[in-house]
Amino acid sequence: MLSVLTESTPLFLAGVFFFGLLVGSFLNVVILRLPKRLEHDWRCQCEELLEIQSSEGAETPPDLVWSRSRCPSCGHAIRAHENIPLLSYLFLRGRCSRCKTRISPRYPVIEGLTGVLFLLVAWQFGATGQTIAGFVLTAFLIALSGIDLDHQLLPDNLTLPLVWIGLLLSLFGVFIGPAASIVGVLVGYLSLWLIYHLFKLLTGKEGMGYGDFKLMGALGAWMGWEMLPLVILLSSLVGAVVGVALLALRRHQSGQPLPFGPFIAAAGWIALLFGDRIVNWYLVSSGMLSP
Repeated sequence: MLSVLTESTPLFLAGVFFFGLLVGSFLNVVILRLPKRLEHDWRCQCEELLEIQSSEGAETPPDLVWSRSRCPSCGHAIRAHENIPLLSYLFLRGRCSRCKTRISPRYPVIEGLTGVLFLLVAWQFGATGQTIAGFVLTAFLIALSGIDLDHQLLPDNLTLPLVWIGLLLSLFGVFIGPAASIVGVLVGYLSLWLIYHLFKLLTGKEGMGYGDFKLMGALGAWMGWEMLPLVILLSSLVGAVVGVALLALRRHQSGQPLPFGPFIAAAGWIALLFGDRIVNWYLVSSGMLSP
């Protein structure tokens, strides 16, 4: 069965897209529940450290895998046929089947986005180990972007495993070798660390968080230090364009912090798939490399 899928390009890509929709459905759960579980764990640790009696009535948030999804308005347990990626949202017309409360469109958007990005990864790398690794990186970047947009937080629970996975893959030369991966972690982390402290020294403000440093270090572990200037350039460019657009549309107040993690994630994903082509195009266009 697997050989049939890999030998037929349309079947392979269709299977990848469907798989991406399923992963996107799970990523919705991660984005929604992981911050709540982290906050609960931090509260419990602080209460234990300060020897404070636990808050009464504080419920443990649902886990990421086994707890059933429920409507946040009426508590209706989502049934299997109501949890089919994209289709259930369309069938239910974007509303809870019991209380008719509007379902956020972010759920089908994340499902569809994951499916499309998985499809592009498979189209770029084919039926190879690089595609599987690309799926992993894509899923992590989507989850991190969603959490950062909601909470301005890039959890260590996601950024640090991403670093270790990149280092592990380098042992098998999936994208780069071990030396380039180790140097990439150091350069990625320290580059934003230096920018952060220079910005703080000049303005007295914090321009980004430590999670951004770790995410850049993770991307360095996956792609090496040579690709990091492109990631920084793309993330800064996209961040500036989006920021100006939000201000022009009055969707964002001046002075209000804008999470930088999603822009780093988007730039890292672009660099993974198209970084070599972009760098080569720039070198040829600038005359630094003959066509």
